[in-house]
Amino acid sequence: MTKMYGIKNCDTIKKAKAWLETKQIDVEFHDYRQQGLDETMLSQFCKELGWQTLLNTRGTTWRTIADDRKVNMDYQTALTLMLEYPALIKRPVLCHNGRYLCGFSADSYTNFFQIAV
Repeated sequence: MTKMYGIKNCDTIKKAKAWLETKQIDVEFHDYRQQGLDETMLSQFCKELGWQTLLNTRGTTWRTIADDRKVNMDYQTALTLMLEYPALIKRPVLCHNGRYLCGFSADSYTNFFQIAV
């Protein structure tokens, strides 16, 4: 089973879903905003991918956060911010057969699923 985590209106999510569809890979989608996000789930993502990989510091949500909350960033601070602002989590997070991948590119997905092109 393949599971994708993110926010449904995200353009990168839409691209990743389209890629999966063309490869006929079934995916279950978990929307943070509709289905929620808890500390256990996010901690697992951090364990598998690293909080630095997950924390999206290039998006508009990051720019709206007060500077004093961004200094001395560490695991706990990042976890707290991502739980408060799920849009800070780089998207999509993909889980397939116990392996995790963050972000989307056709090449990374091809390698992740080991699909001959």
